[in-house]
Amino acid sequence: MTIVSLSLEGKSMTTLSDVAKKANVSKMTVSRVINHPEKVTDELKELVFKAMKDLDYKPNVAAKALANNRTQVVKFFILEEIDTTEPYYMNLLMGISKELDKHQYSLQLVTENSFDLGQSDGYIITGMREEHNDWVERLEKPFVLFGENRYGYDFVDTDNTLGTEMATEHAIKQGYEKIVYVGIDVKEPFEFSREAGYINTMQRYKKVPEIVRFENRSRYSNRFIDEQFARYPKNTAFVCSSDRLAIGVERGLQKHEANIPKDYGVIGFDGVFLDQIAYPRLTTIKQSVVEMGASCATMLLNKINQKGAPQGNQLFEPKLIVRGSTKLKEE
Repeated sequence: MTIVSLSLEGKSMTTLSDVAKKANVSKMTVSRVINHPEKVTDELKELVFKAMKDLDYKPNVAAKALANNRTQVVKFFILEEIDTTEPYYMNLLMGISKELDKHQYSLQLVTENSFDLGQSDGYIITGMREEHNDWVERLEKPFVLFGENRYGYDFVDTDNTLGTEMATEHAIKQGYEKIVYVGIDVKEPFEFSREAGYINTMQRYKKVPEIVRFENRSRYSNRFIDEQFARYPKNTAFVCSSDRLAIGVERGLQKHEANIPKDYGVIGFDGVFLDQIAYPRLTTIKQSVVEMGASCATMLLNKINQKGAPQGNQLFEPKLIVRGSTKLKEE
C-alpha cells in the first residue's frame, strides 16, 4: 500500500480572538464558522475566512476533529492503473486539496491494490469498474465518485456526450468528408457517452459512423494509422477519445507526410498539457479538471455534513479549443 498524505495543517501565533476582532464578530461565531460551516450563511463564512486569511490563522485541526467526533481526513482512492504525476491527475488533486483546505481537511491519496480504509470521514473514488461494485457497496462512510457510473452513486464528471458532439460537429463544419472516431477500448460509462455523442452527431448530419478502439496509449493509434493509412482518403478527420490517442494519430499521419490540417484533421479530448506539446498543437475538448476536483470535495463534505444524504451528480460543460490540427473553413 502506498499512501501519500497531503496534510494542510499549520501553526500560527494568531488567536481566535484576533480573528473575531478582525471580522468584527464574536469568538463564538468564529468557532461556529470553523467547526460547523454548514450552519452559517455564506456571507458570514466569507467574512471570517477572509479575516483568517489576512491574519494567516490556521485552526487547530486536531481540536476541531475532537469536537466534531471526526478525523478531518478525506481519502482519495484510485482504483485503476495511473501515473499520479500525470498533469491530468495533478490538476484533479490540486482542485480537491484546495477545496478541502478551506474546510481544514487533509487529503490522503491511496493507490490501487490496497483497500485498507483506515480512519477518515469519507472517500472520493476514481477509476471504479464493475468488479469494484461489491467493495463500494460495503462502504459505511460517505463517498462520491469522480467519473460517470451506472449504479446510481453520486458523481462528478465532464458532459462526455456533449464533448464529442462538439468535436464531431466542428470536424463536419470545417468541411472534412469522412469522420472517424478513435475510442478507448473499455466498457465504461464515460466511453459509452463519448461514442454516443459522436454517433448522434453523425446521424444528425446523415453521415456513416466508423469507430476503432484501442488501449489508451498513443503507440496503438500511431501503429494503426501507420498500417491502415491507405484506408483513409484526404479530407478525413479523426475524433479521438483522449489527447493521448490523438497524438498517436498525428504521429501516424506524419509518417506518411500527410498534411495536417489541410488533408487530415485530428481532435483530442482532455485538454490537459498533452494537447499543447503535440505538433501541430491539438484541437481538443478541454475538461475543467481543477474545478471538477473542487466539486468532488464540496459534494463529499456536503454529504458528510448531511449524514450521507444523496447528492446526485454534476456534469461540467467542456470547451472546444481550436488549434492547428484542424483547418478553419473560410467563411
